[in-house]
Amino acid sequence: MANDLFGRLLAGDAEVLRSGYEAFQAQPVDLVEPHDAAQAYTPDETTLAGSFSVSGPGTFLGKAHRTLTFGPSSEPGWWIDREDQPDSLPVRVSIENVWTTGNTVSNIVLRSGSPHNYLRMVEHIVSLRYGMGLDNVCIRVSDGDPPLFERGALDIVEAADRIGIVPTGRLARYVTVKEKVSIVGPYGNFLIVHPAPAGSRDLTIDCALDFPNAIGQQRLQYTMDNASFRKGAVARTNTNIGVMLYCKTIGKIFADVRNLGYSKKNLLIAGRTSYVNEPQLVHDGKSLEAVWHRSALDLLAAVALIDKGRFVGHIESYKAGHALDCKFVTKLYQENLLVPAS
Repeated sequence: MANDLFGRLLAGDAEVLRSGYEAFQAQPVDLVEPHDAAQAYTPDETTLAGSFSVSGPGTFLGKAHRTLTFGPSSEPGWWIDREDQPDSLPVRVSIENVWTTGNTVSNIVLRSGSPHNYLRMVEHIVSLRYGMGLDNVCIRVSDGDPPLFERGALDIVEAADRIGIVPTGRLARYVTVKEKVSIVGPYGNFLIVHPAPAGSRDLTIDCALDFPNAIGQQRLQYTMDNASFRKGAVARTNTNIGVMLYCKTIGKIFADVRNLGYSKKNLLIAGRTSYVNEPQLVHDGKSLEAVWHRSALDLLAAVALIDKGRFVGHIESYKAGHALDCKFVTKLYQENLLVPAS
């Protein structure tokens, strides 16, 4: 099925999509972030100039100390090397290696080969692939539980800036969709992706949220570039009081939660009418931290799972999350909808 508004619908009900799109269009835009062409990514393929490590409390085992070591990769793409799994090969950051997107705790888990060869909650890590225009990286870890930082992904961004990003001597590859495509979930949550215009090397985003709590409605439009990513990288994961209490009590007995390392410092916690802790990224008196997190970290993580090159085009995202993101990218591969950008 295809139409002018939604293009080719890859999964979901067309009437549900129509209803969701009407709600999306009716929602006001809180911020149109300006784009500076000087902040665009280099056309050269890149890697890191050296290695660096970042550490923090575990995401799922908060009392544990976890470390990620980033370094250049001689192989194209991003790779995760579990040093405690010497008989396993590095896991390529690719939609082909997505194991699960979680249930109680929504997160992208990558795995390859052995069921022990995995890394959980990779979204705040792999979003740097596109967000920093960083094409080839190997990440060494000794556990499947990454650190959770108090400033979103900004600790990793700043460490990468200090070590430096360098060209490999090859031009970066760019891909886009061959036609406008869409996917919709059962609650009107959707993604619509438009092909890049001829000659364009930009990814533009129109992202909206609508929560029945203090987060409420938030909508943000911008072109992804070095400046916008660094602004959004500080945004923390958000949750509500109910989920927070569940994770800290009954949830401890379940494998997908355990002793989740959430705190008032590394998480944005929303009550029904107000935030439990201090929100960030305030614009005109309104926090846009949740929509910045959704667009610059979570959505960009799904884009990073496209391992055929840097993705360009335009994405409309409404109330979507990891499960719908990954299902959508999977459909792009299944239907052979990715083509080199002209």
